[in-house]
Order: sequence, then structure tokens, then C-alpha cells
Amino acid sequence: MIKCDTQAGKLSVSEAVGQLARAYTALIRAGVSLRRFPSVMLWGPPGVGKSQGVKQLGTALAQRTGKRVEITDVRLLLFNPVDLRGIPTANADKTLAVWLRPKIFQMDEDDGVINILFLDEISAAPQSVQAAAYQITLDRTVGEHKLPENCIVIAAGNRVTDRSVAYNMPRALANRLCHLEIVSDSGSWHEWAVMAGINRVVLGFLSSRPGMLTGGDIDENTLSFPTPRSWEMVSNVLNHVSENIDDVFPLISGCIGEEAAHALRAWSEVYSRVPPMSAIVSGEECGVPVRPESLFAVASQIPPYMRRCRDERELKNVIGYAARLPVEFRDRVFSDLLEIRPLHEQLQKNAVFDDWFMRSGRYWEDYGL
Repeated sequence: MIKCDTQAGKLSVSEAVGQLARAYTALIRAGVSLRRFPSVMLWGPPGVGKSQGVKQLGTALAQRTGKRVEITDVRLLLFNPVDLRGIPTANADKTLAVWLRPKIFQMDEDDGVINILFLDEISAAPQSVQAAAYQITLDRTVGEHKLPENCIVIAAGNRVTDRSVAYNMPRALANRLCHLEIVSDSGSWHEWAVMAGINRVVLGFLSSRPGMLTGGDIDENTLSFPTPRSWEMVSNVLNHVSENIDDVFPLISGCIGEEAAHALRAWSEVYSRVPPMSAIVSGEECGVPVRPESLFAVASQIPPYMRRCRDERELKNVIGYAARLPVEFRDRVFSDLLEIRPLHEQLQKNAVFDDWFMRSGRYWEDYGL
């Protein structure tokens, strides 16, 4: 047995997605069976973004191959062995036992489809379930049931050192998997957060204080602490319940803990001292903040607004204002706008943005334009 505190290559979520997307795309374009590539095991602490990474991989493969990607998400902690192998029943002449195929094996085998079977929380599942799950990762079968040729198998789990429920992995099994350790990275999280519509307050706070993305060395008795997952929960509270932090402070504290919640509330007061989005998009004469926290606040409120906006005049006013910001923050805003794919065509037509884009060494062909 080996401990689940891996010696795997450490990658951010975006780096892991990039590596896997390139590998799978190369196999698919070359007509090589996906079985030739080892099943992948993602290790990492709770809430670091392993599940989100699999979704991002699906999106990347769809864009690169033109195929439809279907993700089957199996939370193994909630399964028992029968759920994976199926239910036994008699054959037609009642002479043999046959196993009804589980739903997770009912995948579209069409050549225009890529299936991703995501076996989450594999290291926390009971060992009887792990045995069946490992057969899937190694042989792409359970009993007589086989996964289709167009299926990618990815598993994920926590390490023993994460102080979560985790069992040691047999060494013989570990040697048959491709291990990637996912680590928290504020840069890749920010890219994802812009695409996902994370609330401006969370986006600005963590841009200003990236060290708060994770809680560091958390006592094992602490229930609420900062992780990428719990910050997404806070964003959902602010987006869908109330952006008044005082009104929802117990909910925020319940997600990330009191210390982080107090820090977020104190920092959020900066928004009362910066130009509002309504003034920026309308083209009013707005001053440029001087203090760094105010610049982070201004920059963070632009992407969430522009995800919902397709007005050419408003986009022009936003770009004009962002161009007046200090270079670091101008580049941050412009890069964030690039993460919003529906804006690409309009961005290309804007002379100010296009000039910055070309000077940055990018090519519109890489964005499908």
C-alpha cells in the first residue's frame, strides 16, 4: 500500500486541463484508441477545484475536436458495489445469472461524442467500492460490462495528509494510473472565476489578497474555512440572496469561517469609494482611483457586468475607461474580457482593444476569429 500523499507532478487546475486537453486531442485526431492512454488520478485537498477542472476539460475538448462531450459524474462515496456492477437476475431460460447494466455504462457510443466518466471521491469510498472502481480505471470494465471506446476515465480523491476521509491506494494499482496533484493557484482560479460569473466582491477581494483563496493549515476540528469551493458558495450567496454582506454575514461565515468573512466585509467597503458600473458604461467622466484596493475593486466589477451585456456602446465605454487605468489593471481588465467568449467578435472590432491585443502577442485565429 502507498499513502495518498502523492509525489505526483503538481499542477494548477488550468495547467492540468491544458495538459490533458492536448493529450486527448492528439489521440482523437490521430485515431488512436483512448484506451492507450492511462486513466488519470487527480489528487488534492477538498475544494481545490478538481471537479471544476473536469468540467473545464470537457469544454476544452468540445472546442478543440468539435465533438459533443458528455460527463458522467459518479460520487463513489455514495455508492455500493451493486451500483457499479448492476443487479443480478436470471437469463431467459433461467439457467444462468446475468447482471443488469448500471446506468453509468449507458453512454452514447457515436463517433461524434466523447464520454468522460468521472469517479470522484475514490479515495474516500469503502474498499469494496474501490475494488470495483479500480477495475473500471484499469480495464474499463466491471464484470461483463464494458465502457465504450470513446470514453475517458478520470478519478479524483483527497490525500491522507488532507485530513479528510481517505484510504491508502494499493501500489500495484497506483503504478497503472497517471497521477496529477492539483494545487491551489490564484491565477488559474481567477480565469475560471471570470468565466463562471463569480461575484465582483469575491473576485476583487481575492485579486487583492490572493493568499486568502485557501485557509492554509486548518485545524482538523474547523468546519468552515476558505477554499476555491467555499468561495464559490459565498459568491452564490452574494449573487442570489443579497450583496449586502451584513444581511448575509452568518451564511458567509458558515462557508469560509469568521476570520475570512470579517476580512471580506471590511474590504467590501471600498466599493462605496469607486466609480459605479452604471457611470462607467454610460460614458460619464469618471476618475481613476489611486489606491491599489480601489483599483482592484474597479477592475473586478467589470467582468461580471460584461458577461450579461452585449451593448456595443457600453463595451466601448468600458474599454475606454479601462485603457486609462494603470497598465497592470488595464491588462487585467482586458485579459478578463477575453475570457468572455461571446464578446470576442465585438472586441476584435474595437480599435483600442485590438491594438492592445496585437501588441500582447496574441492572434485572433487562436480564438476562432
